[in-house]
Amino acid sequence: MPQMMPLSWLTLYLFFIMMLLIFSFINYYSFIPQPSTAKKMLSFKTLNWKW
Repeated sequence: MPQMMPLSWLTLYLFFIMMLLIFSFINYYSFIPQPSTAKKMLSFKTLNWKW
């Protein structure tokens, strides 16, 4: 039984590429950063290695 061809492979390819781009844009722009008034200070511990 022959494989059924879609309407066009190029159309199908473009459709999936557009869906990927739209999904990526929605995920990127839907992120709303929360404004932080107090910046947290990161403390770094220095380790003195004795070789």
